[in-house]
Amino acid sequence: MSTTAKKTAVALKKGTGRKATAIRTKVHFFKPKTLKLARNPKVIVKASKAAEGEKKYDVIKYPLTTESAMKKIEENNTLVFIVNVTANKRQIKDAVKAMYDITAAKINTLIRPDGLKKAYVRLSPDQEAADVANKLGII
Repeated sequence: MSTTAKKTAVALKKGTGRKATAIRTKVHFFKPKTLKLARNPKVIVKASKAAEGEKKYDVIKYPLTTESAMKKIEENNTLVFIVNVTANKRQIKDAVKAMYDITAAKINTLIRPDGLKKAYVRLSPDQEAADVANKLGII
């Protein structure tokens, strides 16, 4: 066996110790495929809600009694509630009507940084928020 054949055999067995650079044949770089994890939702939206029935007590958790909420009651004819995160404005409107017998003119919602959903329920002009809050025991 010649010396070059021996060197080639040793290089094949052990490796040469240097890494060949990849030869790029295309001008576009494609990001390499990485690990794709399955979805892990924090709130389960689709469980078996349709079979359970009426949810008015699950939509509204409790009325908010902070200073800013009191100001909304006095100045804007608006009640403030903490509601279920998955509840939409229509569900909130129906739940308020069913539980407290008040008609909402408009509902604004936001999700607070702590993860709770806050609903601002503006009452119709013929109803007074202060009277409703008094009846609920907020004031």
